[in-house]
Amino acid sequence: MITRAISLYKNAYGGLSASTWWLTLVMLINRSGTMVIPFMTMYLTQHLHTSISQAGLVMSLFGAGAVVGALIGGRLTDKIGYYYVQICTLLGGGIMFIVVGQMKSYAAICIATFILALINEAFRPANSVAIAHYSSEENRTRSYSLNRLAINLGWAFGGALGGLIASYNYSLLFWVDGITNISAAALLYFVLSPSRNEATLSNKKKEKVTGGATAYQDTRYLFFIVTIFIFASCFFQLFTTIPVFFKTEYHLSVLYIGIVMAINGLIITVFEMVTIFSLEGKRPHLHYIAFGVVLVGLSYLMLVVDIGNTALMALFSTIVLTFGEILSMPFMNSYWISRTQEYNRGQYAALFTVAWASAQAIGPYLGSLLVEHKGYNLLWYIIGGVCLLLAMIYRAMHRKDITGPS
Repeated sequence: MITRAISLYKNAYGGLSASTWWLTLVMLINRSGTMVIPFMTMYLTQHLHTSISQAGLVMSLFGAGAVVGALIGGRLTDKIGYYYVQICTLLGGGIMFIVVGQMKSYAAICIATFILALINEAFRPANSVAIAHYSSEENRTRSYSLNRLAINLGWAFGGALGGLIASYNYSLLFWVDGITNISAAALLYFVLSPSRNEATLSNKKKEKVTGGATAYQDTRYLFFIVTIFIFASCFFQLFTTIPVFFKTEYHLSVLYIGIVMAINGLIITVFEMVTIFSLEGKRPHLHYIAFGVVLVGLSYLMLVVDIGNTALMALFSTIVLTFGEILSMPFMNSYWISRTQEYNRGQYAALFTVAWASAQAIGPYLGSLLVEHKGYNLLWYIIGGVCLLLAMIYRAMHRKDITGPS
């Protein structure tokens, strides 16, 4: 039994290219320094003494910059190549984190934050295209899962370390975040630059294609992006509305809520790669996406059920949601990449990034408004119903073959 489990994990992580592993390490270093954004609101209100509404505007500007940056990053990726966009945005983002930390006036912080988000988020489409390039069709979903693993581990480490640093000196957060960005850029240069790594596609060697189809002409993909935005708006309640619900309605301790949230990352770390390894290539991407979205919807609907043990329900709901996340998100990445060509992947990646960034900015806000006026239960019913509807749409998309290859 133990030998079989060890063999399964070994196979799940085996067969990936060395460049994929290097890119994952770059992402891990980058996300391990993710400290500024989670603590930005507290920094503004407690350190600079802005109002909560002023802090909210700064975060909205960050979201707007992220959307613009994703679109620009996608276009640049197709024009100059994913490597150059990644290294420039990592360096530029690192510098901007340090710059924002030096800003004292509110207007300067607003402008600098928008520029920071624009540069920093332009990295995402290029990184997504790089993952696709370094992987093969057979292990592409696992390659994206490995990247997600690095992001989750980085967020967990960065969040914990950021809390310690913030308790000592808020300003240090900006320096640490900036230095980790620059360190990730340095590693990217030494291990994956075109002159040092043959696996990295040099822009000069790319086949030039003129007059080819664009992501904006792919109506099937645009429809898929709309569904992603809707799903992500529902999913992001996990990090905003749900913790408050657990505290105010379930009356759980902050410590227990933190443990439940940590279990989400732990399950992803332990089970995602072996799950994807067991499923990849056996069924169409949309099949797994639909099933995962159903689980996410059910996890929210569970919150309206009274079993007399709120702590247990919080745990069960989070576990169901996490497995829904594991089944849906990696295959969403594989689905969009299956529709691309070498010359237009940046555009597709940009729209995918924009969908998630927009949902992260809009979804939690809409959820909080609904809770404030109608209560939590209606929100859970709506999210559960929307997710079940989306699952049916994904199934219909596959059955009618309106989405191209899956």
